[in-house]
Amino acid sequence: MKIKLLLGIILSLAIFSSASAQPLDKAKLDQLFDRLLEKNKGMGSITIAKDGKVLYTRSFGYGQITETIKAPLTDQTKYRISSITKMYTAVMIFQLIEEDKLKLSDRLDKFFPQIPNATKITIDQILSHRSGIPNVVPDGSGMQPRTEEERIAEIARLQPDFEPGSRHLYSNSGYVLLGYIVEKAGGQSYQQALKDRIVSKLGLQNTYMGTGNTNVARNESLSYRYVGGWREAREPDFSIVAGAGAIVSTPTDMVKFIQGLFDLKLISQNSLDQMKTMIDGEGMGMEPFTFAGKNLYGHTGGSSTSGAWLAYYPEEKLAMAYTTNAKIYPVKDIVNGVFDIYWNRPFEIPSFDVLKINPEILDQYTGVYTASGAPVKWIVTRKDSTLFIQQESGSAIPVEPIDENKFTITTGVMLEFDTAKKQMTIKRPQGERVFTKEN
Repeated sequence: MKIKLLLGIILSLAIFSSASAQPLDKAKLDQLFDRLLEKNKGMGSITIAKDGKVLYTRSFGYGQITETIKAPLTDQTKYRISSITKMYTAVMIFQLIEEDKLKLSDRLDKFFPQIPNATKITIDQILSHRSGIPNVVPDGSGMQPRTEEERIAEIARLQPDFEPGSRHLYSNSGYVLLGYIVEKAGGQSYQQALKDRIVSKLGLQNTYMGTGNTNVARNESLSYRYVGGWREAREPDFSIVAGAGAIVSTPTDMVKFIQGLFDLKLISQNSLDQMKTMIDGEGMGMEPFTFAGKNLYGHTGGSSTSGAWLAYYPEEKLAMAYTTNAKIYPVKDIVNGVFDIYWNRPFEIPSFDVLKINPEILDQYTGVYTASGAPVKWIVTRKDSTLFIQQESGSAIPVEPIDENKFTITTGVMLEFDTAKKQMTIKRPQGERVFTKEN
């Protein structure tokens, strides 16, 4: 009886090991990215690595598109990784703490006494987005370069969102200040600190703090949106996002970074544990993810239509980095599909078939729409089975139906029609506005 039981256990383990060791379905991953490009739902690059060894890497789409140029993305193309920069900033803060140049309990007034509540705000509160430091709202010139003094003055003019430590609210401004603190406490520029403290230690080849704006001469990918064709999207000057979002990198460098972080090549286990400790769903420069029922660590980033995702699964020493310069199909859905394919879970490649709406219904939406106080009129027209929208002096842009009365223009922008009220609502991440159809 014991022998039968032992044989059963051995057989079960053998089956489990065989299932868990299935080869990565690279062909299915290729199909996913081919479909995204074919249907104009995204462009970008991805790297998957296990225990420091690259298992899969792929680039699809273009880093620069003009009438005469279509420059393909490659594994050497660098992307804005935006808020993933916060992980690098947090690592350097913890390095300075380990060198006794900083303390988590240090108050912000040690560096920037002009910031409201600076005598109450601590480094650990800024790291964990519990400082109450508000985000600067763009004033129309938000894409233009800023000096450190200008950025600090912008932040100092705003009233705190809440008392330090009382709750959680994501703050880019807090990490901008942390980037400056890296410079003041360490005695070197952020760019040099990044090179000495992270890049050189891990042998990264394509990671640095961006300067000015995206530069194709440095093989940095421009950002694009799809509105009947690929159109370049504006991005903020790197000086604006600074230590909160100014790093450019490649997925291959990014997986090396997070592997090196968890291998304790950058900070101690105690510091890593503090980064990983989640309060209100946020660590210190680190975020938690759940894919396929497994708990991962990392960070996400997004700016205009560019985006990035960095995730690590400690139990398998599995790292995944995805970067995109055309954030159209939700990045989370792409990453979720990648992990389903990796772990051999059921996953169907999206078809992205366009919903067909009866032209008679579309005709009910056509017309000129205005709103009190709005500086522009919107003109909605139809050609065949496609609806178009344009400003009076602009060109017509096709919109894609997601429901009978709902349409997308580009990333994060949606139209919703109410024929009974003769209204069109334009919904954006920053808010929505209702326009009424003229008679």
